[in-house]
Amino acid sequence: MRDPYSVLGIPKGATDADVKKAFRRAAKQHHPDQNQQDPKATERFAEVNSAYEILGDTTKRAQFDRGEIDAAGKPKFQGFPGGGGFGGGGQNADDMFRHFRNMGGGRAGAGGGAGDASDIFGRMFGETAQRARGAGQQRAKPQPGADANVTMLITLEEIVSGEAKRVRLPTGRDLEVAIPHNVKDGQTVRLRGQGYSSPTGGEPGDAMLTIRIQAHERFTVDGFDLKTRVAVPLEDAVLGGPILVPTLGGEAQIGIPPMTSGGKTFRLKGKGLPQKGGGSSVAAGDLYVAIDIALPTTDSELSALMRRRRDAQ
Repeated sequence: MRDPYSVLGIPKGATDADVKKAFRRAAKQHHPDQNQQDPKATERFAEVNSAYEILGDTTKRAQFDRGEIDAAGKPKFQGFPGGGGFGGGGQNADDMFRHFRNMGGGRAGAGGGAGDASDIFGRMFGETAQRARGAGQQRAKPQPGADANVTMLITLEEIVSGEAKRVRLPTGRDLEVAIPHNVKDGQTVRLRGQGYSSPTGGEPGDAMLTIRIQAHERFTVDGFDLKTRVAVPLEDAVLGGPILVPTLGGEAQIGIPPMTSGGKTFRLKGKGLPQKGGGSSVAAGDLYVAIDIALPTTDSELSALMRRRRDAQ
């Protein structure tokens, strides 16, 4: 696994926003659906997802930067406590041997001691090997396969529709995944038994699916609520009346009062993102529509009217 910073093409000091932007760009570039003639597209796409699993998580990114985990997210061996090969004081093997030799008084018969240091080492490591063999026999049962990490991008429209979405796992398998009604950006879903196969004949691992909500050109997300802005002609803002506003399910009509100022916000109840339930009983957030006044580029009558109003003040 390559360095995740290199995979996403960003420096170590990149902000969280830069990481997310780089991930979306790389995921779009290497998505297998966009590179059906490239046999290595799936491998590169999986590599992008794995890199984002590290850098998109504040805790994992800090652990990787400190060298505590590798590019695959697995802990690195930090050595024995104290920084040495043995014990906590950095002693090497020769020091340890001298320590046991002094403790034993040299060879048997030379000083009346407990025996040769090599006997001590032999007994110590012999017992250790025996215990290891016993533990190995207890652990003889098959080990489960490794988990497979993958990120799935979804749109706001897909959340509202509730339809299943196809996702390709790093294992090469395609799955139809039902999107939860109350899904949130960054949520991880565990798919049991969809990970890598066990090399020892055990149960397969799980697929850890991280869901990312794709940015929308018209709406911004605030919890389960949506926000948007609509340009209203000056005459409608002055005189009031019905206007059309966008929703995720198509256009809707609302009425605005006369003399509506720019920036005024209207709420459409239940036109946000689904929260819970199913079918017709799904509860949803709200849609907030802010009004912008759209002035004409040229209008001589309007200009004359505004000039008379200004002169009359």
